Amino acid sequence: MYSINEIDEIISSHGNDQSSIIAILHDVQSKYNYIPEDCLEYISNKLDISPTKAFGIVTFYENFSLEPKGRYIIKICDGTACHVRKSTPILEALKKELKLTDGKKTTDDLMFTLETVSCLGACGLAPVITINDKVYGKMTPEHVVELLNSLKEEK
Repeated sequence: MYSINEIDEIISSHGNDQSSIIAILHDVQSKYNYIPEDCLEYISNKLDISPTKAFGIVTFYENFSLEPKGRYIIKICDGTACHVRKSTPILEALKKELKLTDGKKTTDDLMFTLETVSCLGACGLAPVITINDKVYGKMTPEHVVELLNSLKEEK
C-alpha cells in the first residue's frame, strides 16, 4: 500500500510539474516496485494530466509496472551471447524453483519477480542474470538454484 504523503513528497520534489511525470513515476516505481493504478490516478489528478495519458506513459515504457513486483527482481538475459551459452536451462531452473510460468512472473509471497530481457550488456560474462541490478555471470542452472536458496535464507 502506498502513502499519499509519500506520493505528495515525490511530486513536490519535482516541482509539481507535468513535464516531470516520468521522473515522478520512476520515483514511485523505485519506492514500491510498481505503480498502483489508484496511485497513478492520484498523480494524474495532482498534475492535471488525464488518467488516460498517464496510463499510456506507464504502459509505453517497459520499466514501469502496474503489477506488484517481488523484493528480488531477477532479470535473465536471452540475448545472442547468453542464448548461445545456454540461458534457456537457467530460465527453466528459475521458473521451476520459483514455481512460475510464462503468465506468472512474481511469486505469491512477493519475494521474487522473474523477467526475461533482450540484453544486460555483459556479454563477456554470458550467461548472465541480475538480481536487483547486481550482475551474476557465467551462471548455470545449479548455481542459480544455490543463489535463490541463499536469498531465501536471508528472508
